[in-house]
Amino acid sequence: MIIGIGIDVIHVRRMERWRTIPGLLDRYFHPQELSAALSRGGGAMLSLAARFAAKEAFGKALGTGLAGIVLKDIMVVNRHNGQPEIEVFGTAREALRHSRADRVHISLTHEKDNAIAMVILEGHEPGGGHE
Repeated sequence: MIIGIGIDVIHVRRMERWRTIPGLLDRYFHPQELSAALSRGGGAMLSLAARFAAKEAFGKALGTGLAGIVLKDIMVVNRHNGQPEIEVFGTAREALRHSRADRVHISLTHEKDNAIAMVILEGHEPGGGHE
């Protein structure tokens, strides 16, 4: 059962501005996530924009936004084949648990100036015997 759907778009210039502010990227991205994105050279800001859009889309899929969630507790990683997935920790894990979702699906795309992310939360109906 689909628990929630979220989508977000981020203009890449936003990440380029953030990069000039000391410590700002560290505030919003998990260290592993930031390191992986910055290792992409010229594509680093596109990668960070897509990942930030994923965090926003995750909040929208929860239906609660990101209030009370530490953004570094949401990490976008790539599987060995390049497929993105979201890993959650701390505040984000608690929000996901509270939503009753047990699977997170994510899709990312970017083109020149914009990055877009879509998140679908999947779970079971309350009382469906899967709690």
